Amino acid sequence: MAAQPFSWLPSIAYPPAQDGFWSPVTSTLNWCEEDYYVTIYAAEIVNTLTNLLFMYLAAKGIQNCLNNGHDKVFVVTFIGYLLVGMGSFMFHASLTYPMQLVDELSMIYTTCLTCFATFSYGKSKLYSQVLAVLLVGLALFITLYYHYLQDPTFHQNAYAILTSIVLVRSMYLMEVNLRPRFRAKKSKTERSPSKDQQAREDLRDDKIIRKMWTLIVWGLTFFLGGFAIWTLDNEACSTLRQWRRQIGMPWGFLLEGHGWWHVGTGIGAYYYIVWGIWLRHCLNGKQDDYELVWPAWYTLPVIVRTSKASANGHINGHANGHTNGSVKKEL
Repeated sequence: MAAQPFSWLPSIAYPPAQDGFWSPVTSTLNWCEEDYYVTIYAAEIVNTLTNLLFMYLAAKGIQNCLNNGHDKVFVVTFIGYLLVGMGSFMFHASLTYPMQLVDELSMIYTTCLTCFATFSYGKSKLYSQVLAVLLVGLALFITLYYHYLQDPTFHQNAYAILTSIVLVRSMYLMEVNLRPRFRAKKSKTERSPSKDQQAREDLRDDKIIRKMWTLIVWGLTFFLGGFAIWTLDNEACSTLRQWRRQIGMPWGFLLEGHGWWHVGTGIGAYYYIVWGIWLRHCLNGKQDDYELVWPAWYTLPVIVRTSKASANGHINGHANGHTNGSVKKEL
């Protein structure tokens, strides 16, 4: 067997699956992790505890937003991100249908919130109000139709479509409004800065876009990597369960694919929100007032005030109004 080479590792034998405190299972989904084998209070212990990552990253994100004056919409977004982690925690601990709805629908609602933040930026009050009504209606439709179907595929497709729309729209805003060669085309009617200042801004914005694309690639890597492991977990469940029992605990926990999906999506979503924060500041013409702090790939990125902005005691905004004006005009 593939697991036999690791038989020398010190381990604890897996207890048999059993009924638990929340039994019976009423959810329409039950993952590859066996039920109640560690404790009667958590149906899937690994799938439950990996959601603590969401809670930690949400707390980190909220603190960063409050400390650095980021837009309030991102505080709300991180609160939604926190609710996703809490909902998933309760679902995997209980495997009950009500908690399944809390888990899955909170993902839809949080994505609708990011959709509003992305598509309403720079628009009129009337446009934002109409968009809010449409998104609330969409969220209500998904909720009711999913409850009627009780088909997880519908929820997964709806979540994937909404996330893709937000991602593509954000990429478009980034490229059109920050990429110097695109910005130059739409800024011909705006007051032009001096050549030296324009060259400095172009160099700065090119550097920012490269870093933003690095964030995007890393975020997608975590998302898609987690999804690939989760798919393997579904397709080879019986084999993985056999290997886990041969290896024993805690090493068998590393073969829990849905837990890795939580890790991948948790980090990937955090990267995306950080990118969104930075993008919003740049669209507001505050490239010189905020910067990405990301010392190494294994650390978590954050957006913080620059020393210049902090020394002034407030966020000054862009030195010239032409960038901010052109962005809002474009949007």
